[in-house]
Amino acid sequence: MALPTYATKLERAWHYAYLAICAAIFFFLIAPIVVVIPLSFNAEPYFTFTDKMLSFDPTGYSMRWYDSLLTFGMVKPEAPRDLGWWADVWQNAKWVQAAKSSMIIGFFATIVATVLGTLAALGLSRPEMPYRRVIMAILISPMIVPIIITATGMFFFYSNPCEPLTWIGLNPQCGRLAGTYLGVILAHATLGIPFVIITVTATLVGFDQSLSRAAASLGANPRTTFFRVIMPLILPGVISGALFAFVTSFDEVVAVLFIAGPDQQTIPRQMWNGIREQISPAILAVATLLVIFSVALLTVVELLRRRSERLRGVTPH
Repeated sequence: MALPTYATKLERAWHYAYLAICAAIFFFLIAPIVVVIPLSFNAEPYFTFTDKMLSFDPTGYSMRWYDSLLTFGMVKPEAPRDLGWWADVWQNAKWVQAAKSSMIIGFFATIVATVLGTLAALGLSRPEMPYRRVIMAILISPMIVPIIITATGMFFFYSNPCEPLTWIGLNPQCGRLAGTYLGVILAHATLGIPFVIITVTATLVGFDQSLSRAAASLGANPRTTFFRVIMPLILPGVISGALFAFVTSFDEVVAVLFIAGPDQQTIPRQMWNGIREQISPAILAVATLLVIFSVALLTVVELLRRRSERLRGVTPH
């Protein structure tokens, strides 16, 4: 925002100081993320800038760590890169296996979180809903309570999910959820539901309830009203919440360490194991790819937010 021509010297000084403060805060937040990107192209196995990198010597930069994401864990990494080599990558490369697990878990966790979170938001948005504040506080508690506490509780509950039922005299046959894909998906869905609730609830704040009453007066049943009237208007908020839930699942490591078994090796868990077992700049390459992926998702969220505001008539034209 430009300064008006009649601004005083004090106002001009504060304006430039304010811009400097904003730039400093932006640098403080973004520098730890941006510095990872050039380090991922380091030709040497170091986590610091080498003299060749600082002097912009081309020999100081390499794609070797990105290549190692494909070759690490392969049976024949030195074989000719034909269809057989790519099949070996798909079946045996550890980072590729971790990426596949993250996508599978994130996809199904997002579906569960989006469906349950949207239903909860629709219920909480109704004025006749009793104890709305209490229910809202309980539903968003997974994003407030420290994740280590939530993960510990999930571990004990998923290790024997039928134990609470035995306390009241029931003895059903239940299997362990810990160490299974289902357990990890449910755990990630639990962590993603609060983001869906908050996003969809914010979208419903500007929703005109008279549209639902108008649809009912024209003979539409509740199901038709929801899918033909309500859902198209809140869809940007629902998709935004789904993207936040997916990012939460894709980035989660604490719950995975507690609940997942050896087969559920996600990207964050693979990075954690790599830091503990062998320090390799390949982790920086993965981090760079995740940063690009996150920026793309945030861009989509922002575009959806603007579309939602246009649909609700909030943004002036």
